[in-house]
Amino acid sequence: MQNEILWLVEILANFLLIILAYKLFGKWGLIMWIPVSVIVANIQVIQTVELFGLAATLGNVVYATSFLVTDILSENYGKKEAKKAVWIGFFSLISMTLLMNLSLYFVPLEGDEFAVIAHEASSTIFKLMPRIALASLLAYLLSQRHDVWAFHMWRNRFPKENQLWIRNNLSTMVSQLIDSLVFVLIAFYGVFETAVLFEIFLTTYVLKWIVAAADTPFVYWARHIRKKDSYIMK
Repeated sequence: MQNEILWLVEILANFLLIILAYKLFGKWGLIMWIPVSVIVANIQVIQTVELFGLAATLGNVVYATSFLVTDILSENYGKKEAKKAVWIGFFSLISMTLLMNLSLYFVPLEGDEFAVIAHEASSTIFKLMPRIALASLLAYLLSQRHDVWAFHMWRNRFPKENQLWIRNNLSTMVSQLIDSLVFVLIAFYGVFETAVLFEIFLTTYVLKWIVAAADTPFVYWARHIRKKDSYIMK
């Protein structure tokens, strides 16, 4: 039960941090969150845990919040700003992968036991990163580009303010299905047995789906912040 409680706490913490970043830094607070979510998710994802009796990877929550952020950007600032955030996330993931793998070629200080332990720990995490990063890059680009496109497509069909929850959820839930399928197949095919692979895919998507449904009040909250700021500026 500990994992499930922590998972719920993590969801709330992520949402509140996004709103705090928005209130403190405005639009750039949202854009800043994209590389944060992508980098943290790709470190957490190497750890598998049990949630609600099923095998799952960490990183699902923080990664799913990137869809929340692009939807807020799309709603409040338009497609161009949302696309900019997507490409910033893409660049940050490539940069992290290259720089962290480069650091593994350094020889730790001889006689410094802590340096050796830190180097081994870094190797354990980041030697896996190229395959994880490739999976994440492809899944990220395909799903996020779809999310931005789908949000505006649904916005044309459901343009009213009280229909924000429809365009938010319809765009995100399909995008996360694309993301989960592409990522799990590339990152874990051949690593786990087929049954475990399917279980990871299923739990990955379901958990992201729950996060997507739970983020709806925060989309409205972010729009309220935007309206309030626009009113004050007038």
